[in-house]
Amino acid sequence: MSGATATETRRLGGGAALRYAAFGVFWGYLLLRWAYEWVLADALGMARGAPFLPVGTFESLAASWTGTPVGGFFSFLALVGESLPAAVSGAWLTVVLTVVSMLLGLVIAVPLSVARVYGGRLTRGVALAYTELIRGTPLLAQLFVLYFGLSLSATIRELPFVGEGFVPGQAVFVAVIGFTINSAAYQSEYIRSALLSVEDGQLRAGRAVGLSRLDTIRYVVLPQGLRYAIPGWTNELVYLIKYSSLAAFITVPELYKRTSDIAAGNFRYFELLVLAGVIYLGLVLSASALMGRVEDRVSIPGLGSERRR
Repeated sequence: MSGATATETRRLGGGAALRYAAFGVFWGYLLLRWAYEWVLADALGMARGAPFLPVGTFESLAASWTGTPVGGFFSFLALVGESLPAAVSGAWLTVVLTVVSMLLGLVIAVPLSVARVYGGRLTRGVALAYTELIRGTPLLAQLFVLYFGLSLSATIRELPFVGEGFVPGQAVFVAVIGFTINSAAYQSEYIRSALLSVEDGQLRAGRAVGLSRLDTIRYVVLPQGLRYAIPGWTNELVYLIKYSSLAAFITVPELYKRTSDIAAGNFRYFELLVLAGVIYLGLVLSASALMGRVEDRVSIPGLGSERRR
């Protein structure tokens, strides 16, 4: 191994270690915070929402350095320490909205994409109309139609256990429905493109060995096409993480809603939006890294090149 190659290897290894350490700190704090709110606070007889960081110490240091950059820094740390419990609680709902909507959207997206590629004229037309309607209108407008226009919130509110205990309120369910409908349209396009990248000979080969058209699509084409769709899914996952903030406009207390409510009380919008942005960034980078690992794990040997790390 040449000296330049060894140096590059050490540099890449050091970068990976730093990245894993950052992810460890980020997710370690989130998991600890969630565990404290759900279990540890009651078990230890402590108040929920209590900050882990020494907010009082930061406030004292900020007062000692009033009017200086150092004082401003400690004031920012005090605000972060006091606001983190609510922000991390909202981050949990952001994660739930994203993951549930992504998975439910996939259930709808697969038949939509198959209909677009292999369906008859009617099924192709219905699938095309759905995807173009959803992709051609703003997500926020879709949420408003579901929440206010169709009065879906009032209907869900009457269901048993909604808003009781650990079951979220009706606005969360409306957001999940809206995000699912929206995500399904985008995912179907990613999968459709991936299915088109599978050679036509695969379909003919499946029919030649006695499989029906549907079984050939299910057992031969889809397993290959879904692998090709992973980069598109990564993009959709990142999209959902960021645009889950739109749920705040229908009163869902996710990350953006929690931090903006705090800012409305102390008018420190800049600092709190920075805090929310850092958490969103951590979620996005984590999702991208996870999907990258999934792509490497399920890749077909001999097709394409290994993704650079």
